[in-house]
Order: sequence, then C-alpha cells, then structure tokens
Amino acid sequence: MNFNILTIFPEMFPGTLSGGVVGRALENKIWSYNAINIRDFAIGNYGSVDDTQFGGGAGMVMLPEVLGAALDSVKNRGRIIYFSPRGKLLNQKMVREFVNGGEKDLTLICGRYEGIDERVIEEYDIMEISIGDYIMSGGEIAAQVFIDSTVRLMDNVVHGGEDTIANESFEIGGLEWPLYTRPSVWRGRNVPEVLLSGHHGNIERWREQQSVDITKERRPDLIKESQK
Repeated sequence: MNFNILTIFPEMFPGTLSGGVVGRALENKIWSYNAINIRDFAIGNYGSVDDTQFGGGAGMVMLPEVLGAALDSVKNRGRIIYFSPRGKLLNQKMVREFVNGGEKDLTLICGRYEGIDERVIEEYDIMEISIGDYIMSGGEIAAQVFIDSTVRLMDNVVHGGEDTIANESFEIGGLEWPLYTRPSVWRGRNVPEVLLSGHHGNIERWREQQSVDITKERRPDLIKESQK
C-alpha cells in the first residue's frame, strides 16, 4: 500500500514510522509513502497557503486553490482522508476495513491552522477521520498514527502474524487481559497462580474474565458496541 501525504512539513515523515516493525516493513517495501509539500503549490507574491475566514473569526483556513492543485498533482490518489476533530473516530474495525478492502493507494491530508476550505472536502468527496477527542496543531501525527495502525495489520509485518494480532485489545471485542513474564515473583508481587498451572482451559477462562472486567471498568462503551 502507498500513502500520499499532503503536508506543509514533509520533513516530519517518515518520523516514528522509520522504527520498529513498521520501519522494517518500509525497508522491505511492504508499504511506501510519498510526502507532497503543499507549499510547492502556494500562490501569490508571498507564497500563501492560507487566508482569513469568510464571516470573520480567529484562525486561518487553507486555500482551496492550493490544496486542490496539490491533490491534482497526485496520479493515484485512491481514497482521500482528511484528519479532523469532526471526523468519524478511528478504531480497529475501521483500520481493518482499509486493509481488507484491498486499497493500493490512500491520500492523507494533514491540515494546519484552523482547517481546510469545505469546498475541497465536497469536491473530492473526502473522508474525515478523527483519532480522538482533542485538538492537535496539525494532522501529521494523526497521519502517522493512521499509517502505523494500518501497516501493522498487513501480511509479514508483525512477528507471529494474525495469531499475535488476534489476541490484542479491540481485536478480542474489548481490552486485553493483564500480561506477565519472568520472574514469577518481582518485588514481592506474584504472577497469578492460574498462569503457572499449565491448565490451558483455566488460563483461557481467566483471561476472558479479566478482559471483560477491565473493559467494563475502563471502556464500558466497548461492551455496548460489541452488543450491537
């Protein structure tokens, strides 16, 4: 899969995506990216990429002529995504749909300032996605979150493949159970006896119950979602 990334800070890529399993996948050409500098399409004597809002108000808006030209420069755009607080909240199910949908190209718009002109969203039928209920200074980190969560679901990226991914939070319908490793006693804290018993049935039941209890306590919304 290839990601076209529209940004005024192309130097921020690959950033964190150059490390770990996602970084190795980039080296192995399992995925690729193309960082497009929106400033290359700036207009006017001052090379503007933004202007004040119609109707007044604080904050600048990215110019439609500039963003439109940047989008038109991308040969294989695929689906276009704009990271915005008003977008649909990104979750594991959505990420899987992108991967399983066979997308070869995705174009990611990293907004800055107050946002982008609404007409660009309408013109290109852009999908808006949010990574959480908070405001960031730009979409670059959101794009890295999206790419990381997507790439790690691709074949030959995560060690252990689907078996490893299938036992993670959200993949199991809730939050993951507590994890332990050696030593069995650390600073006076013991590993639960059931995990040392070797009884796979009891271990499985313990993990399932722990997952349910933790999810109910910390993310009850996930319980409601799984019942839909």
